[in-house]
Amino acid sequence: MSFHKSLRFRIFLSMLLLVILASILIAIVTVYQYREEAEDYHRERLTRKEENIKKNIDFILKNTTYPVETSKIPLIFKEKIYELKAIHNLEMYLYDLNGSLLKSSKASFFIDTSNTKMKQSALRSLQNSSTKSFIEEFEEDGQEYRSSYTYINDNSFKPLAILNLPYIEDDGFIKKELKENLTRLGVAYLFMLLIAIVLAYFLSKFITRSLNEITEKITETRLNKRNKKILITDTSQEISTLVSAYNGMIDELENSAAQLAASEREAAWREMAKQVAHEIKNPLTPMRLTVQSFQRKFDPDDPEIQQKLNEYSNTIIQQIDTMSSIASAFSTYATMPAQKDETLNVVKITKLALDIFNEDFVYFFSEEKEIIARFDRTQLIRVITNLIKNSIQAIEQKQSEEPRIEVHVTAEESSVSISVQDNGVGVSEENKDKVFEPKFTTKSSGMGLGLAMVKNIVETYKGSIILDSSVENGTTFTVNFPKEL
Repeated sequence: MSFHKSLRFRIFLSMLLLVILASILIAIVTVYQYREEAEDYHRERLTRKEENIKKNIDFILKNTTYPVETSKIPLIFKEKIYELKAIHNLEMYLYDLNGSLLKSSKASFFIDTSNTKMKQSALRSLQNSSTKSFIEEFEEDGQEYRSSYTYINDNSFKPLAILNLPYIEDDGFIKKELKENLTRLGVAYLFMLLIAIVLAYFLSKFITRSLNEITEKITETRLNKRNKKILITDTSQEISTLVSAYNGMIDELENSAAQLAASEREAAWREMAKQVAHEIKNPLTPMRLTVQSFQRKFDPDDPEIQQKLNEYSNTIIQQIDTMSSIASAFSTYATMPAQKDETLNVVKITKLALDIFNEDFVYFFSEEKEIIARFDRTQLIRVITNLIKNSIQAIEQKQSEEPRIEVHVTAEESSVSISVQDNGVGVSEENKDKVFEPKFTTKSSGMGLGLAMVKNIVETYKGSIILDSSVENGTTFTVNFPKEL
């Protein structure tokens, strides 16, 4: 899958992430809610126990035979404090107003010496409390505790002692409920996730079906062929708008393509006509001058008349040959090569094309004696001869002391490669993109149609031509084409 994910995948992934994030969020809220409920439960439970114990203490104080004084608290609650512990199932401590222990529900040999004196921080908090009560929360040995402190009043509502109720927060039942609830939620959301995967798959497929069809049509759109319009029904308004815009673009594209093709053909032929006219004018000028000179200087009695007549005739014939070659080059370029399914030996045909050259610096290399491919014999010879001629002209321009042209024929599994390498003048960087253009040439003569014709032939047979050149090292043209059309 590519780095840029498809729309279908993003829709699918978004729906899954939405379900997963919703599940996680609900789980977090559930845990938070259970903790809040646990906090409220323990706080309210301790408050209720405190109120009930204080009512029992008030009842004991009203019915005691001892004077209701702080110093008599140990006597008043000597046995009663154990009854209160049994009734409410909670330990309790009674301190005087200065925080010294008076009585505890624990047996004397179980009393922790640290509890004989009330915490000063708790005493100050209680004294400063507007409600005359205080609840301390702390953790010890991994267990959470709450400890409430409140005043016990005498019959005149004056503070008599301080009641301390230590309370252990037992969350076992609540945690069990939370675990069971989360398990049920997990099963439910796993089932929902499976349903979401199926729904997301089909929904994303339905949403992107029209887009895929539009993508295929747009991918197949070409300027040089007749493009089909998109016909999609039963789709969303946005897709319908896109389809209408594409179909309108196809109509405009066909009109523009027709106009462009006509304009390009007209411009190409106009440019070609200008080039042909220019090239024909070049030999006409020396022909005219030669005729005028011969006309002025013609003397039938001149003893050298025959020699002058021969020179005149040779000049005219040379210029006529030049015009003939121009006409041939134009005709050859204008005529597209016909594809012929001709099975031939590329090695043999290449050697045959090289035999017409008399230069002794043309070298042929091939590791194989036979490479079979389908190509038109005449067109292949034309390709090779044009490349060799181009290399010879490049060497002549450089006037190299050791001229060399190497022709290599190689084959791969399904393609053939022919490279022509020379140590001539090379092609400059600014001209590399122009060498295959019609009428482009760096020579003083010729129409510059040779390489353009080679490229035309090679591309007709589904091949390619590659240029590798520098002014210092010469030029290499590599022609590649498939063995089978």
